[in-house]
Amino acid sequence: MQTPFHLNGKTVLITGASSGIGRRAAIDCAAFGAIVVLTARNTDRLNETLGQLQGEGHNIMPCDLLDEKAISALAKAMPPLDGIVHCAGLVKPFPVAFLNAAKLNEIMYTNFYAPALLTAALFKAKKIKDEASLVFLSSISGQFPGKGNAMYASSKAALETFAKTVASEYISRRIRSNCISPAMVKTPMYDYSSEGMFEEAMAEHVSKYPLGVGYPEDVSNAIIYFLSPASKWVTGANLYMDGGFLLSNG
Repeated sequence: MQTPFHLNGKTVLITGASSGIGRRAAIDCAAFGAIVVLTARNTDRLNETLGQLQGEGHNIMPCDLLDEKAISALAKAMPPLDGIVHCAGLVKPFPVAFLNAAKLNEIMYTNFYAPALLTAALFKAKKIKDEASLVFLSSISGQFPGKGNAMYASSKAALETFAKTVASEYISRRIRSNCISPAMVKTPMYDYSSEGMFEEAMAEHVSKYPLGVGYPEDVSNAIIYFLSPASKWVTGANLYMDGGFLLSNG
């Protein structure tokens, strides 16, 4: 009996595939049998990811997801898709009193508008197959925001609502749409968000994770589940992955 945890014969688009969780997801999707289409702005880093993929038929399609015309062109050039993984994201902590329109627009466009507009463009171009699976990378901040995190948390809360709406609108085609909401994961974004924190403060925060902080492969394992036939009865869900953080600090 074949395991349902496979992606054989599936074509999967991964955004933010040049680093972090997106790169790990691309590597693992290829290992599980998928043909992977990689997109991000940095062509050199996309090629680095491409060079780590098993199998053949993979492709890079560089795109600036902050450019709506580029998003439309990307969607039109895309092959028919069995899966989409929205990994591109940005975090910039600011206290509420220091917010302005430029900062809000940067975060909201990267974390919400870009995946929403790309999803819409792919549906409009008829590039999403029946029974496809869409995976949106959110954060526990979307439901459990912390101090200094208003912009990022708000963008992820919007993304979660969007993903659930997609699940509702396309359930008749058996297209599934789910979110994954990790806590602290060791990625380049983690390194950026921890800049300026005193070593003692970071150590104290990490100590609040009974199972330790996460790694890209931990999130990628969940991505494989949502893309694979193993999750064919799951849609509109949001999987929290936090190493016990909320359980111990709620």
